[in-house]
Amino acid sequence: MNLQDYQAAADYLRPFVPEGTKVAITLGSGLGKLADRIENAKVIPYKDIPNFPVSTAVGHKGNLIIGTLDGAPVIAMQGRFHYYEGYPMDKVTFHVRVFHLLGIEYLFVSNAAGGLNTSFHVGDLMVITDHINWLPNPLIGPNIDAFGPRFSDMTRPYDRGLIHEAERLSGELGILLQRGVYVGWTGPSYETPAECRMLSLIGGDAIGMSTVPEVIVARHCGMHVFGMSCITNECFNNDPEYVNDENDVIQAADAASDRMTKLFGRLIASIYA
Repeated sequence: MNLQDYQAAADYLRPFVPEGTKVAITLGSGLGKLADRIENAKVIPYKDIPNFPVSTAVGHKGNLIIGTLDGAPVIAMQGRFHYYEGYPMDKVTFHVRVFHLLGIEYLFVSNAAGGLNTSFHVGDLMVITDHINWLPNPLIGPNIDAFGPRFSDMTRPYDRGLIHEAERLSGELGILLQRGVYVGWTGPSYETPAECRMLSLIGGDAIGMSTVPEVIVARHCGMHVFGMSCITNECFNNDPEYVNDENDVIQAADAASDRMTKLFGRLIASIYA
C-alpha cells in the first residue's frame, strides 16, 4: 500500500467525520454491541470505502460507524481484519493509518481473548498493560515517513494515563478489572495446552488473534492507545472433555459488552472533558 491508497479512503470518509473527532474504537469478536449505543450514527459498510478490506470473521459485521458515544464524537469499527483471514499486514492495519489521516489521536482496541492467567475467569475484563507479538510486524517493508519513523519506540504501547483513569472509573462504576499482558497469536487454530503453558511462562496473561498489529501501527503514527480484552475462555482448563468453541467465545463477549461499553463511554468522555 502507498500513501495515496490511504489518502483515498480518508478523503472518502472526511465529509462524514465531525470536526474535532479525536477517538476511534476497534470492536472485536462479539463486542460490536457498543456500536448500538452510538447516537446520530452514520453507518458505512467497509465495502463502500476505497481500498478497505472486508471482515469475514464471525461476530464482525463490517461497518464503520461515525457518531457520538455518551455525547463524545467517535469513529467505531464494527469488526476488524485478521492475519488468519489471509490479509497481509498492511490490510490488517489499513484503517489505523486512515484514522491518523483523519486526525484521530486516540485508538481504543477491544478483543475476545483466552485467559492464560489462572486467576482469570470467563467474563473478566482485562486492561492491556503490554503485549507479546507472535504475528508478523506490520512495519516490515518500506517505511512511509508521513506516518512515522523507521524505528518505532514501543516502550509504552498502552497509554499509562488512560490505564490509570480506567482503573479509577471502574471503581466508580463497580466494574472489576484485571490487568495484564496480551499475546498476539496468528490463529485461526486455537492454541494447544503446551503452547498455553509456554506463553504463560514468558509473561502472557491473555491470548488472542488480533489487536497487536493495530497497536504497533497506531504507536508508529503517534496515537495514544487503550486496550481491553474480554476473557472468553480459559486456556488452562484441565477438564478432559473441554474444547474451545467460537460460539462460546461470542456468547461470553456478548455478556460482557455492557460493562465494557459503560467503561469505554466514561473513559472517552474524559478525553473530551
